[in-house]
Amino acid sequence: MLQKLDELFKEFQNTLNTINTQADVLNLKSEYLGKKGPISDILKGLKNATVEERKDLGPKANQIKNEIQELTVKKLAFIETEAINQKLASEKIDTSLLNSVMVHGQEHGGFHPITKIQQEIEDIFLSMGFGILDGPHIEDEFHNFEALNVPSDHPARDMQDTFWLQGSETPEGERHLLRTHTSCVQVHGMLANKPPFKFIAPGKVFRCERTDASHESVFHQLEGMLVGKDISVGNLIYFMKTLLSEIFKKEVEVRLRPGFFPFVEPGFELDIRCLICNGKGCSVCKQVGWVELLPCGMVHPNVLKAGNIDPNEWNGFAFGLGLDRLVMMRYGIDDIRHLQSGDVRFVSQFKSY
Repeated sequence: MLQKLDELFKEFQNTLNTINTQADVLNLKSEYLGKKGPISDILKGLKNATVEERKDLGPKANQIKNEIQELTVKKLAFIETEAINQKLASEKIDTSLLNSVMVHGQEHGGFHPITKIQQEIEDIFLSMGFGILDGPHIEDEFHNFEALNVPSDHPARDMQDTFWLQGSETPEGERHLLRTHTSCVQVHGMLANKPPFKFIAPGKVFRCERTDASHESVFHQLEGMLVGKDISVGNLIYFMKTLLSEIFKKEVEVRLRPGFFPFVEPGFELDIRCLICNGKGCSVCKQVGWVELLPCGMVHPNVLKAGNIDPNEWNGFAFGLGLDRLVMMRYGIDDIRHLQSGDVRFVSQFKSY
């Protein structure tokens, strides 16, 4: 067993020296130190070892575990430093231009808060090995509805007030529309990739509905999908809790309740305790203390079939995150309409130098 531990550590070192991305490094670490990894298997086997064997195997396994952790941290830091050095070598900064701008009393622009949160979430999911996909704003009925288990006579179409495009019918009679959710990117992703895979898809969506403090006709979502083998609700909860704790930089109170969405079964609503009023009740949470943030669930077999994936062999989970509401919780914004107002005074509050 001691020899096996040394061999595993040597294999880890050799593989670590051949990879050059942060995602690959984190996946390698998970492969060796995860619950189903070889190091964990050896530690679990200690219960069957003799007292003398435990004296040697236990400390040795923990030592290698700590060394793998240290090597992972060093490799991640090295990759980040290399990326910064390459960027510095390829980009030049004209400092005289900055001085000229400041002399004339002008200030440079900044990112919109939605863009800042989107980039932050993308970095979080990239570190967990997810890819990032994009899709068109104008969709057809197949990608926006039918492939997501919502046929033309399905009552769920009434759940979304759709912007239909006139004169855009195909010869087959199929209409086009402004996408009502980023879930349609799931369909493009399934048709373009073979499982296993995991990706997110941020983007703007459109619905013809009345606006108020927590609803807009144009808003932003971030769709996510993971397809593999033996995926469970536990996997879904793990990724969602990891995301929210990274975004808010603290543990947040959430609740998971049943919810109906045609493209998942079972489906859930993940709510977050309102951070505007701390759960006391306000216009954002409609006086209930909770904000609907993250519809999610296990991918419906019909959706997998529409993506040319065998549901008897593969399964997975999907979720849709409301970026606008997440920004409101993060920065304490009490009206979603500020985000689309175009008011420079509002946006300038989030500018970073």
